[in-house]
Formats: sequence, C-alpha cells, structure tokens
Amino acid sequence: MTKRVFNFSAGPAMLPLAVLEKAAAEMTDYKGTGMSVMEMSHRSSTYQAIIDKTEADLRKLMNIPDNYKVLFLQGGASLQFAMAPMNLAKNKKIDFVDSGNWSSTALKEAKKMGMDCHVVASSQADNNTYFPDFKAEDVRKDADYLHVTSNNTIYGTKRMNLPKLSIPVVSDMSSNILSEVFDVKDYGLIYAGAQKNIGPAGVTIVIIREDLVGLVPNLPTMLDYKTHVNKGSMHNTPPTYSIYLAGLVFEHMLAQGGVPYYEKLNKEKAEIVYNAIDSSKLFKAHVKKGPDRSLMNIPFFSGNEDLDKKFIKAAEAEGLLTLKGHRNIGGMRASIYNAMPIEGCRKLAEFIAKFDKENA
Repeated sequence: MTKRVFNFSAGPAMLPLAVLEKAAAEMTDYKGTGMSVMEMSHRSSTYQAIIDKTEADLRKLMNIPDNYKVLFLQGGASLQFAMAPMNLAKNKKIDFVDSGNWSSTALKEAKKMGMDCHVVASSQADNNTYFPDFKAEDVRKDADYLHVTSNNTIYGTKRMNLPKLSIPVVSDMSSNILSEVFDVKDYGLIYAGAQKNIGPAGVTIVIIREDLVGLVPNLPTMLDYKTHVNKGSMHNTPPTYSIYLAGLVFEHMLAQGGVPYYEKLNKEKAEIVYNAIDSSKLFKAHVKKGPDRSLMNIPFFSGNEDLDKKFIKAAEAEGLLTLKGHRNIGGMRASIYNAMPIEGCRKLAEFIAKFDKENA
C-alpha cells in the first residue's frame, strides 16, 4: 500500500482517510445495488436518499434554520461571484469588504454586470496582512447586500465576527466553512466550493435564506437560485459523486463531535504551526499575531527565495507536501483544513525548528 503523506495543499485538499476507505469499499457496489454511486441515476430513489441525508447532516452540523434552503450546485465559488449579484442585487447596489484575491475577483465580476459597487474597507494597500475592519455605519443602508470573504486562502486572514447590519450579508466561506462555529442567521447567503473542508471538487454548497430567492425575475434558468430551490438541486444532473463524498465527510464529522470538535482541534493545530514560525529565526508569518490569523491557511516566508525553495524540497523528502506559497506572495503556505491530522502539524512544526537550526 502506498504511504500516505501530509498534504498541505490549499485545494483540492486532504480528505479524511476513513471517508476515502469507505468510498473505496462502496466504489463498485453501493449497498447491494450492484453499481457505483457515480453510475447511478440521480432520479433513482437510492440516490435521492443519498442527497437527502447529505443535506440533513449538513443542517445538523451548521444548525441551519428551516427558513434557509441548501443547494448543491456546480461551477465552484467562482460562478457564485456572478450568480449572487444576478439573484440578489435587485437595485444593483453592492458593498464589499476587499480582503484579498477572491474578494477582489468577486468585486470585479459584479462590476462587469454594471453593479454600483462600494468598497467598505480594504487591506490591499498593506498586501492583505490583516482583515480590514469596518463599522455598520460604513455600509450603505440601501445596498442590496454586503459581500465578505470570511477566510483568505492566499493571504491567511479571517474574520467571522461582523457588525450587525440591516442589509443581508453574503459570505464566501470556501476555505473555512465547517472549521468553526458561527450563526447561519447572521447571513443572507453563504457559498463555498467543496474542495477544502467539504469533499472533492465538483460541488458547491449554497445556503440561502428563503426570502432572498426569486427577487430578480427572468434570469437564465441555470443561474436562478429559484430553479434549484424548486427542483431540490435536481433541475439537471447534479455532481452526484461529489455530493455523495461530501455526505460521507458530513457523517464522519458528526461522528467525531461536529463543528465544535473541529473548532477546538483547528485552534490547537494552528497554534502548533504558528508557534513554530514565530519561534523561528528564519521564517516570518505573513499575518501578525492576533484574531485575524486564519486557522486554515498559514503563509510564511524567509525573504530569501533560494532558501524557501530549499525548505520546500527538504520538506517533500519528509512527506510534507504542497507547501509552496501562492504566486501572489511567494514563500510557503501550510493549509491545515479539517482533514489534516494534528500529527501533520506537529511534524511540520518539528521540521521548521530543525530546518531553522541547520540553516540559521
């Protein structure tokens, strides 16, 4: 059997080994049907039971109220950059918190559609080393919604506690959904690509308050949330296997103790890695100590490109893979999503200390 490595990829990311093993056992024959889930008709009663349980388990994990709809869509979070404005911005006015690459991309997409976009706060001038702070009075009261990116995968900042607003909050939670407890009722719409904390690439989760469905008439069929709400995410063939694997992840998470268990574990994991970086003579974290530091993505660097390359190569030899930083900021990045075992964080911390001692 091939040895499993510690994969610090920003996405697609690690999946729980128990989930992969269960999927492998069911690959060719799902519960006596004689077929794989990926071969199964999405109109079958067997598959309907799979998607129903997947939704029910996600509702349990996130304590999603009954007046919110859960959708399983395609197109990634990137499609939601356009789909959210099309469906929610009936007055074509959107406020943004610009905290990194993906929030900037969402802003650009909204502008392409002729939206009146207002940046409430930005950290771009400081290379996104912090999450921009803002007050409720900074947000336009007549805006259709405020868009935030709750965790910045590239720069390693996050913020879940936002001011109470009179307009809906739309949040891209692709890289930190299910990583810590928060109140779904604080948001009008939440969206997240699956390939970090949920499952394999291919499915996008959308959680939308029902009063925000159908605000804008005459949208293209596949880009209208109402279409997918009315058809239970089954208007066309959904990403069936990705939904099935997401369901296995949700089931596994519930068995471990749900989101509170993972929040506690994620804080422990992040502390281990941050402490190693902060104690180093060679390396520096991109984000200074404080509440803005992401629990999921930890960028760090030495300031010496050759030394960073040496670190990445030596780490690979130790089974610590995909640590190269994003091209926007260089250096290294350790993505430690829910499925990353604490042993992986300990091994990385030990390697940072060892490398530091040998090269300082």
